[in-house]
Amino acid sequence: MVQPVYIVDGLRTPFLKARGKPGPFTPVDLAVQCGRPLLMRQPFPPSAFDEVILGCVNVIADEMNPARVAALRLDMGDEMPAFTVQINCGSGMQSIDTAFRYIQDGSRDLVLAGGAESLSHSPMVLKNEAVAWLGEFNTSKSVWDKLGKAASLKPGYLVPEIGLERGLTDPIVELNMGQTAEVLAQMFDISRQEADRYAMESHHRLAEAQKEGWLEDEVTPAFDRDGRVYENDDGVRPDSSMESLAKLKPAFERPFGKVTAGNSSQITDGASWVVLASEKAVEEHGLKPKAKILDCTWAATDPSIMGLGPVVSAAKLMRQQQVGLDDIDLWELNEAFAAQVLACLAAFEDETVCKDVLGLDAPIGRIDRDKLNIDGGAISLGHPVGTSGNRIVLHLANALERTGGRRGIATECIGGGQGGAMLIERVM
Repeated sequence: MVQPVYIVDGLRTPFLKARGKPGPFTPVDLAVQCGRPLLMRQPFPPSAFDEVILGCVNVIADEMNPARVAALRLDMGDEMPAFTVQINCGSGMQSIDTAFRYIQDGSRDLVLAGGAESLSHSPMVLKNEAVAWLGEFNTSKSVWDKLGKAASLKPGYLVPEIGLERGLTDPIVELNMGQTAEVLAQMFDISRQEADRYAMESHHRLAEAQKEGWLEDEVTPAFDRDGRVYENDDGVRPDSSMESLAKLKPAFERPFGKVTAGNSSQITDGASWVVLASEKAVEEHGLKPKAKILDCTWAATDPSIMGLGPVVSAAKLMRQQQVGLDDIDLWELNEAFAAQVLACLAAFEDETVCKDVLGLDAPIGRIDRDKLNIDGGAISLGHPVGTSGNRIVLHLANALERTGGRRGIATECIGGGQGGAMLIERVM
């Protein structure tokens, strides 16, 4: 018998823009910063959870299996099972989906599911040539061999590379993520001006949400070891304009590319948790659910057009649940790149894509921009990779509650050519 699964609460840290050096928090630091106040406001002890699941992509060496490290630091008990999941940009949603399946089949009642990422702590790695040289040096048999090998050391070997830069390049098609957005911009004729305008609107929407206090119940302050307080997402630019964005040069395909630093998601640190509960747990602890998870789907496509992941996954989800655009009140589509989001919107309306790629008889239709990312997205607040999928589900539940909407879809593109989509329904 399939059990209903509820989102009963959630919290996230402010998303902090990486600024060329390690930020104040590691992934586990961030998970603890938002996890502690979240657990403190629950009417049950932290040990009441059955499991902890955390999405994290750039796991640092000092925090192997960050889910378990976070659970222990949150005083959830030595006996608390915890594991980490990784599916690139979908990791935070994968943690929710995994918990959803466990609760659905009756094997769990309470699960803490989250995502944590500190991209500013992405490891520095040696070039492959330097690793090969080091291996040969270490296996040299004699002193003379070692001296000879030392003489062949090139200065460039001593310059490390940022692991994140390698990670953002697809090993199959050898395109970085920004280049895949350029492919979509060409496919769907997305102009630079359209991409910049979307980015500007993202900043304006987040600035309004902060000003109106719409994120106060979702974002908790973070405190570093020096006592500094971080209260808000700090990448937002309320004064963003078409003029300022037009001054930026293409980041990946110069001189005519459409993707710039201004219309791309920001490299950011942040964490998010949601509390998932069965009907039994809701009744036992007197919980008040925000939303019910109806379904979650995953799909894949060519890695060179990975940005269309939301299209293939959301279409699959809507087909499974037999819902149309009129049934969806709000959308959270992770803003990896403005051109990528606009390409997804165009694909939903494109007859050829919907027939030949999605196997539909007709286009899905036009998504109303007033229903899409109503409080901004990753372009304005950042994209901590393992966290974003969790944040968009949490924010969707809160936004449905605030606007009185009934159903919403959260979806994201995933490096490697995949996409995830989750359908939730507000509990009236």
